[in-house]
Amino acid sequence: MSGGTGQHGRGVPTGPQPRVLLVWDAPNMDMSLGSLLGARPTSAYRPRFDAVGRWLLDLAGPEAEAEACVFTNVAPGSIDIVRPWVEALRNVGFAVFAKPKTSEDSDVDDDMLAHIGMRSAEGMLRHVVVASGDGRAFREPLEKLIDVGTDVTVIGFREYAGFALASETLSFLDLEDIDGVFREPLPRVSLDTLPDEGAWLPPFRSLRSLLDRR
Repeated sequence: MSGGTGQHGRGVPTGPQPRVLLVWDAPNMDMSLGSLLGARPTSAYRPRFDAVGRWLLDLAGPEAEAEACVFTNVAPGSIDIVRPWVEALRNVGFAVFAKPKTSEDSDVDDDMLAHIGMRSAEGMLRHVVVASGDGRAFREPLEKLIDVGTDVTVIGFREYAGFALASETLSFLDLEDIDGVFREPLPRVSLDTLPDEGAWLPPFRSLRSLLDRR
């Protein structure tokens, strides 16, 4: 049997494919979304990872391999809450790196950077997509990737991704601009984005919550 016949018998040589890698910083993205909403997100405001996956596949195209990874911490006592979410991600096609939250310093930034570094060292990393607003952890490493010829896109919320918006080399895409990620438009009116006609800024919590604080 002869080798190198390629896919579909078209005689295209087989070999390692270029890779498009998404790494999703779940703790940072959850914190940013909660800050944006002023509360824990309801189902209407939770990102749909199937839509993120389809966007990544479109970005990769047929000639590149798309790899999607979510990095998360698991706090003590939260396993039963986190498990359905992790299983749903894996069913969509995302890999999940889960790490116990044993202290305030046990975040997943270094694990994300280590995975990006491993894929970069393999020599086929064409494009990295980082979902995070943590410029302290990611700005310099991502700009170094660009220097060696890897495309980089940061996705997140424009209100919390100043490092990417201010960078001369990093590309930024607001998560809400990816088709189908949110079931309803996010309530993003703030003092910084007021329309000329003005806008209502809803309360973060019910007035009745004052009775619970006495």
